[in-house]
Parts: sequence; structure tokens; C-alpha cells
Amino acid sequence: MARAGLTADRLAAAAAELADEVGFENVSLSALARHFGVKDASLYSHVRNLQDLRTRVALLAGGELIDRIAAAVAGRAGKDALVAFAAAYRAYALEHPGRYAATQMPIDQELIADSPALRRTAEITYGVLRAYGLEEPDLTDAVRLLRSTFHGYCSLESTGAFGAPRDVEESWDRAVDALHVALTHWPRGETGRPQPQAQPGW
Repeated sequence: MARAGLTADRLAAAAAELADEVGFENVSLSALARHFGVKDASLYSHVRNLQDLRTRVALLAGGELIDRIAAAVAGRAGKDALVAFAAAYRAYALEHPGRYAATQMPIDQELIADSPALRRTAEITYGVLRAYGLEEPDLTDAVRLLRSTFHGYCSLESTGAFGAPRDVEESWDRAVDALHVALTHWPRGETGRPQPQAQPGW
């Protein structure tokens, strides 16, 4: 590709595509430079370093994921919203493994606070859970339960780790049903420990 027209956004988009092809952990500035037919040094006019590039991919992928989730849950509440949320999350994770891996990388809290996509992620996720009557600190605990379940299941499924003959779709549906039951009958109670202000993200 021609050197002209390189931008940070264009590099991040290309890196996201590369991540889906070769794995997020294998994305490098050298690989991206080869993709565009330029020298590594040419990229430093647009991204500071590999960490900067990967952070941009994470923010891009996070925006894509929440856009898909938002479209899925629009007009829904309660179990319907939970099922739609879960399905959109899983579909993105399985269709875009490299991008999805990027969404799991730690990001500086200041960048999270400044990211409209990540703030929207918090708003939509917490909104789905508030429909179950949850408030802090239970909201954060429930968010962590959802994230652990969804991420764990998708990560295992993507590597073919489920070896039993039971259909993975059936198991997924049952897992989401179980989450709905857990959220509906959430054990309320203050832990007695001071609760920090909730941060964007989940």
C-alpha cells in the first residue's frame, strides 16, 4: 500500500484486522509496517510505540463491541436484555478473536474516563443490571460475575476446550438462564467495607 494517507486511526484499524488474523499478541509495529509497505520508523509519526498502538486497537474494539451490544439490547429489559447482551458479546468474541483479546488488556484509568465508548459500556451494562433492582456494591459484583462468565466461556469455546458431547449452544443458553436466576435472587447485603466510586468499564 502507498505510504501517503497513514493516520493513527488507519493504523489502528489495520492492526485490528491483523489481530484477528494472527492473534493480538502477535501484532507488532514491524508487521504493520510490512502491511503498508513502509519502514518501521514511518509509523512513529502516528503512534508512539507498540503499547500505544495496542491501546488504540483496544479502544476501537471496545467501541465496536458496545455498538453491537447496544443495538441488541435496545428496547429490551430484564431477561430479554440479558440474553441479547450475552448473545452479542459472544458473537463478537468468536467472530473477532484478535479484537476481542484487545478488549481484555489493562488500560490506564485516565484513558478509560476519557473514552466515550468505554463510558457507554458502563452505562449500558449497569443499565441492564439495574433492571434487576441492583444497587452498589451489588452492581459491581454482578458486573464482575457477568464478565467472568462471558469471558471464561468464550475463551474456552474459542480454543475448543469443551470436549464433552453436550452442545455448546445449549450449555451457553443454560448459563445465561442461570445468570438470570442469580440476578433475580441476588443476595443483598452490605459487606461493611468502604465502596469505591464505580469506574467506567467492567
